[in-house]
Amino acid sequence: MLTINAIPAFNDNYIWCLSNSEDRKALIVDPGQAEPVIEFLADNGLELDTILVTHHHPDHVGGVSKLAKTVPDCRIIGPANSPFKGATSEVHPGDEVVWQHLTFDVLGVPGHTLDHIAYYTDVHVNGRPVLFCGDTLFVCGCGRLFEGSPEQMKQSLESLRGLPDDTAVYCAHEYTLANLKFARHWLPDDEPLREFEAHCQKRRDDGMPTVPSILGEEKQLNPFLRWDDEAVVAAARQYAQKAGLAVKSDNDVFAATRHGKDTF
Repeated sequence: MLTINAIPAFNDNYIWCLSNSEDRKALIVDPGQAEPVIEFLADNGLELDTILVTHHHPDHVGGVSKLAKTVPDCRIIGPANSPFKGATSEVHPGDEVVWQHLTFDVLGVPGHTLDHIAYYTDVHVNGRPVLFCGDTLFVCGCGRLFEGSPEQMKQSLESLRGLPDDTAVYCAHEYTLANLKFARHWLPDDEPLREFEAHCQKRRDDGMPTVPSILGEEKQLNPFLRWDDEAVVAAARQYAQKAGLAVKSDNDVFAATRHGKDTF
């Protein structure tokens, strides 16, 4: 039986552990720290054999070297043409990664960084298809554009928006309440957003994560996936007028929304 568990790291990172209860093998996604991973594996009697990396930022790869020394034959899969040079196997968009009986499609999702990739499988784990998307798509948010353009990020998010609605979105940070604060500011009359904010606040008050989210809900709630939604378009135009931006296309709507979040 396959399961996915969150390993908290730093202040708000999630390192994901995909494990098989039969052979006790484990796959780790974006280990920014080694120590929490080592502790989790030991506590649960798991043996690390594969690491997936989505992009090169230190809070996603900082623990790879130590884990590789702990498990010398561990397979480390990461994006090609990346500042991260610790991969034993470099992958490109369109490639496949096989682990156990799962096949992950490698998706190119530049924007947050230029090397950013995501991993998607339509095989159900914990009852749903799985997307490990790093810092591209968050619960009611998206990654800041450190290297890519708004057009690149919008295209990346459009490719993720095309995945099945029941997909579980395993992003790498607990940014949900901050994202919802902006989303509610951007769309103050959006009642489903208000209800979702209350739901997420209760989960956090109870010490529970808000991740993973469900892609179908993200399509309905997340302003960064709603560049063709009339309410988001209206909000973007209103903001753009004040900020001296032009809104003539879906790309412009997304760019204005991202600019609004950056200056919020």
